[in-house]
Amino acid sequence: MIKNLLKHSLRALKKQKGYVAINILGLSIGIACSIIIALFIIHELSYDQYNENKDRLYRLTLDGKIGEQEVNASYTAAVIGPTMAIDFPEVEKFCRLNTWGDAIVKKEDIAYVIDDFAEVDSTFFELFSIPLLKGDSKTVLNEPNTMVLSESTAKKIFGDEDPINKLLRVNTGQDPYRVTGVMADFPEETHLNANILTSFMTNQRSDDKEWLNNSFSTYILLKPNTSPDNVEAKFPGMIEKYVGPRVQQLFGVSLSDFVTQGNRYEFHLQPVTKIHLQPEVEHEVKPATDPKYLVIFSSVAILIIVIASINFMNLSTAQATKRAKEIGVKKVSGSSKGMLILQFLTDSILISFIALILAVVIVFISLPFFNDVFDTQVQFNLIEHFYYIPLLIVFALFVGFIAGAYPAFYLSSFNPNTVLRGKLRDGAKNGKLRRILVSVQFLISIILIVGTVIMYRQLTYMVNKDVGFNKERLMVIHSAGAIGDQVKAFKQEILKIPGVEFVSASTAVPGHNTNNNGYMLEGRDGQTFLMQTAYVDYDFLKTYNIELSDGRFFDREFGADHDACIVNRKTVEEFGIDDYTQARFVVVFNDDGEKKFMPIIGVCNNFHFESLHSRINPYVMRFKEDDNNWGFISVKFNTDASAAAINQIEDSWKRFASNNPLRYFFMDEDFSHMYKAERQNAKLSVVFAILGIFIAALGLFGLTSFTVEQRTKEVGVRKALGASGYSIFYLISKEIIVLVCVATLVAWPLIYWVATNWLHNYYYRIHLGVFEFIIGFIVAISIALATISYKTLQTLRINPAHTLRYE
Repeated sequence: MIKNLLKHSLRALKKQKGYVAINILGLSIGIACSIIIALFIIHELSYDQYNENKDRLYRLTLDGKIGEQEVNASYTAAVIGPTMAIDFPEVEKFCRLNTWGDAIVKKEDIAYVIDDFAEVDSTFFELFSIPLLKGDSKTVLNEPNTMVLSESTAKKIFGDEDPINKLLRVNTGQDPYRVTGVMADFPEETHLNANILTSFMTNQRSDDKEWLNNSFSTYILLKPNTSPDNVEAKFPGMIEKYVGPRVQQLFGVSLSDFVTQGNRYEFHLQPVTKIHLQPEVEHEVKPATDPKYLVIFSSVAILIIVIASINFMNLSTAQATKRAKEIGVKKVSGSSKGMLILQFLTDSILISFIALILAVVIVFISLPFFNDVFDTQVQFNLIEHFYYIPLLIVFALFVGFIAGAYPAFYLSSFNPNTVLRGKLRDGAKNGKLRRILVSVQFLISIILIVGTVIMYRQLTYMVNKDVGFNKERLMVIHSAGAIGDQVKAFKQEILKIPGVEFVSASTAVPGHNTNNNGYMLEGRDGQTFLMQTAYVDYDFLKTYNIELSDGRFFDREFGADHDACIVNRKTVEEFGIDDYTQARFVVVFNDDGEKKFMPIIGVCNNFHFESLHSRINPYVMRFKEDDNNWGFISVKFNTDASAAAINQIEDSWKRFASNNPLRYFFMDEDFSHMYKAERQNAKLSVVFAILGIFIAALGLFGLTSFTVEQRTKEVGVRKALGASGYSIFYLISKEIIVLVCVATLVAWPLIYWVATNWLHNYYYRIHLGVFEFIIGFIVAISIALATISYKTLQTLRINPAHTLRYE
């Protein structure tokens, strides 16, 4: 029976090869898009699933509020992990993590820049399933100044030489590190990444008992069958016991009063498998993915399949009159309605399977390009992931059934007496459904078009928005500590290079802020204010071209400026400072509660020291003393930085920093990189919008071809009677124009609702205007008319004498 069904299906498809080809092409593109999107989503959801302890492993997050400043980050104090291991019987092990970013690693006189350097506790390999290729997992990091290299890093530094017990120096540190192990490279699907792990106990703050000094990530492995909710329920007691006394000592208020004032200080357990999909938690080694985009792209995949399925339904039902006699003969010959439904479903499922095979080929061909453009590592391995094949088969069956169900029931319902007499016409009901389906196609296409335009407008807005400082022609050098106390001399030498206008040293630069500190205002006992803090020199303001709105900047003529500060306008507004000249910030700088007073000598205009994802928060600049050598050196050029100028800077760096390589970035490129996720998602949207529109246009072309073919005789009569080509074109296209207008009117409120909700993810965002909505209509109507034009104009060129012989 199956053999006969396939035989009849192939014969039927051969007779309709033009329309079948359109269906196969549309479905194959739709299925290929769905496969790629599904692979992308699977890739994003697979983060940290490799970890054997994934169901028991959690990261501590700090959820706090001080004044108007909200904090949701994976910062914790060094003391919290050891404390929980003692006080919480549910905790099996803990591991602290301190990431450095990149580091300079020296083997004798050869320096290497190694990305992703981290300090971890000796329990790391017991919590995380990273294979240790050399060394004992329980002892490799249980001594100070020990390190484990990734396999690729060991190969880079030592080649084929055995690295075990070899000595390496890191950055400007005097004490060498001993290599005690080699681990496998971290998998792509993990929120962590490290090429070098060193013992956490090497860090001078590893034994810090200060509960309010939150600088490290802490991971907790719970014992089997332990409820994380029960553990979290104990956190308020822990905070009351350990944090409460420090709040009382430092701020002069009890913890309960501190909370009553509107502040918050809480910890939560974050499952390790959810870290990659929770971008609202700050301090990630890798950028997290917003799950909203996964929902968006899942919706896009469904919409594209819907468009392709609508094509199939429209073309199948449109050809009803062509297949009417075939159906009538089969019914007279004894075929039941059920047998005909089965036959037509077989036709559609066969088309779906052919489209699936073509889609798989398209995926294999396009996936490397997709990974390269969108900087992902999505894989389509049918052998390794054996379950992909049955899933694809089920998907093809589903698409074939959905696309072919209505045509099958519609075609099988024909009355044999009517069709064999040649009286069958395209029914009003069928024509109405077809118009609805075409409208749905254009509705989806307009949504994709306008959604893509809005995404790109938001991206362009963020990239081009005035950030409050001049980020052009600004070169920033990493690791100022490499030149030690020679920063001033280095600055003077750089200023001699042609093209260099200003040079400044600072501990932070926009986009690279490291200190979020608590301050008090004199006269406001018990109130604490959280501010990003940068230590800067005299030349910082003019190097970044940040404008002062009041007061003055640090001045060499005023020695007292070393104890003063400059704040941004947001600080004055948010903290309610009426007269900044009479305000002083208070800093508690030791365990005895000794205080330091910092008068405000100037207020600068607000500038974006973080990406536009976040609002501008209070910011304070303090004076950078000569013995404060870590951070950055910023070089401002008066023209575009030439290769010769950069080479001269590199030569000077070598003289001051020995064999430490020069590492730098340009501020405009760095700020642009902050919107990498938006740029990738916008590209994805463009690609899928174009493919969705192409599939819709493909179906419209097939439908127009059939319609024009059916009306060829009518066209010939009208031309013979003197009708113009324009009037005939309008006659054929007016229905499509009406359908596009209807689809547009339905699409606009839907788009407005979706786009408004999406834009609320951004503190700084565009305002929706008429342009985005009009452009969607214009593109849709243009594509529709262009699609119709080809076949219509082709028919208009036929001599009426030949046309009237039609049929």
